[in-house]
Amino acid sequence: MSQLNEHFKKSKTDFLMFSQTICVYCSIAKRYLKNKGLSYTEINLDHHDGLRRELVMETGHRTVPVLFDLRGDEIVFVGGSDNLIEYKL
Repeated sequence: MSQLNEHFKKSKTDFLMFSQTICVYCSIAKRYLKNKGLSYTEINLDHHDGLRRELVMETGHRTVPVLFDLRGDEIVFVGGSDNLIEYKL
């Protein structure tokens, strides 16, 4: 099983966010989700070798954060913090 799928299966929150330690846009996304009352699991890519490459291969998204909506029956790739703000919550 891929690292990405393992994180999808383990997460029991509304959103799954892949971030890095120094990331202003990650802070914006976290604050936005918190203000909307939505839960999220944060995975810091600094601590997961190979996962960033897997995310780029799966989504084409090369920057952090990388956000997924886990609330429905299907996992939805949202994108980054700008995409999250435009996303219909």
